Amino acid sequence: MGTAILLAEDQADIRDLIALNLRHAGYDVTPVADGRAALDSQAERGSDLLILDLMMPGLDGLEVCKALRARGRATPILMLTAKSTELDRVLGLELGADDYLTKPFSMAELLARVKALLRRAELLRQAQSQTQGAVRVLRNGEVEIAVARREVRVRGQVVELTALEFELLLHFAQHPGHVFSRAQLLDSVWGYSHEGYEHTVTTHINRLRAKLETDPMRPLIILTVRGAGYKLRDAPP
Repeated sequence: MGTAILLAEDQADIRDLIALNLRHAGYDVTPVADGRAALDSQAERGSDLLILDLMMPGLDGLEVCKALRARGRATPILMLTAKSTELDRVLGLELGADDYLTKPFSMAELLARVKALLRRAELLRQAQSQTQGAVRVLRNGEVEIAVARREVRVRGQVVELTALEFELLLHFAQHPGHVFSRAQLLDSVWGYSHEGYEHTVTTHINRLRAKLETDPMRPLIILTVRGAGYKLRDAPP
């Protein structure tokens, strides 16, 4: 059975076009027309990736995303939205979406996002299944990153990160003290640099801080450099 993608989109023409292109790319697609059907489908067999329209009848994409994350599901979620306001974008990411696309978008861009999200999820699954071999560990104070296992510990406790959160933290850890702009991080970690998507980075920074920092409002690990970007603090001696 191929990679399973759940597509929830209430506009039939858009849903059919996306499903057609995904199937042509070799994915096993289950299309549904509303959020309730999307959520119910995950109770029986979890998909490898979810594509959720933000505005749907019944449960909208945000509610589906929130419900799945509350169940502990780390399935990659790509949010589709016709809205262009910054608040809508950030809210979706804060509730656990991994990425989003604002309509209208090209099928080539959607397929690139899908491929990137699935690749990161597969790397995470492979790493979690490794039980043997040498372990390379990056350390920055109380933060420890077992690179091959893709495992993060903070103050000795394992911290659960999504694939993108891990990639972002690893990028910082490989360059402690180096300041990266949001555009640079978007290009290096996400693999694209489309204008208007920088808030994807900001939201993932906030999610990392919530998991790593003792006080996320006064971060001591991932620091903001005003007017320039973000950096991981210089590695303590």
